[in-house]
Amino acid sequence: MKHTLKEVADHVGGRVVGDASVEVSGVASIASAAAGDLVFVEDEKNLGPALECPASAVIVGESAAPGSASKALLVAVHPKLAFARAARILCDAQKRPPGVHPTAVVPLSAKVGRDAIIEERVVLGAGAAIGARSRVGAGCAVGANVAIGEDCEIYPNVSIYPGTRLGNRVMVHSGAVLGSDGFGYVRDKITGRYEKFPQIGRLEIEDDVEIGANATIDRGALEVTRVGRGTKIDNLVHVGHNVQLGENVIIAAQTGFSGSIVVEDNVVMGGQVGLGEHAHVGEGVMLGGQSGVLPNKVLRGKGIAFWGTPAKPVREYLKELAALARLARKR
Repeated sequence: MKHTLKEVADHVGGRVVGDASVEVSGVASIASAAAGDLVFVEDEKNLGPALECPASAVIVGESAAPGSASKALLVAVHPKLAFARAARILCDAQKRPPGVHPTAVVPLSAKVGRDAIIEERVVLGAGAAIGARSRVGAGCAVGANVAIGEDCEIYPNVSIYPGTRLGNRVMVHSGAVLGSDGFGYVRDKITGRYEKFPQIGRLEIEDDVEIGANATIDRGALEVTRVGRGTKIDNLVHVGHNVQLGENVIIAAQTGFSGSIVVEDNVVMGGQVGLGEHAHVGEGVMLGGQSGVLPNKVLRGKGIAFWGTPAKPVREYLKELAALARLARKR
């Protein structure tokens, strides 16, 4: 889809220097750009190559904007953010026409919103509701009474268990499983056998959440598992039952959450972090890759980085490593 640079600037909150009528139809890196592409630079050292590449226009910051240039410029306070926002309107996937594919199974009790897309072999359960302009990809299984909000993107082969609720603009990548039973059992001390504890709660995912491929999020045992607005979950992450994830939390791949964990807003977690049951991670905490948070542990400190197992403030952890190294050399 082609847009004038002025239209893009209005969308991202920037201003145009040069020919505002230039048309752009995609985004690219400076090295791979072609005519019609939009590129970005964050510092002045990359401005020259950007102006010399075949791209039709360049997003620049206020400090890097020259008085005159050979290309049209889109000047923004945060060029990388403006580039990301521009990409959403320039590179929006070519969707099929709205409607329900003939091979999809849609019961009479299900509701499909205006301009929604239900692709081939999708199965909707009784009472399921799909919001306006949302897309449910091929082969998805959407359980009974699932509610999917507006402008959602559910990629192929996602399984959503009954009763799960998704807000607006939620993106779920292929292979994800949402709302499955939590891992909860009670041991019979006489027989030694394990019996399943009821898993009858639900899963609620708020607006603007993205869930990566093959991620799994369990529903609550008796209550609710909740993923807060704007949270981004990478591929191969597991979230156990009754977990409460706050808003704008970032979780990298292969992180695992035991049950009943609370993570407050704006937490950042690196890859392969492990958290024990009933742990509590305070607002703004940063957990380095492969950190381990013990059960019932409370971590607090906005902007403080934790690392290691058990996770400690990174300065303290590095001091301990250095002390161990000195001890090893002495021995």
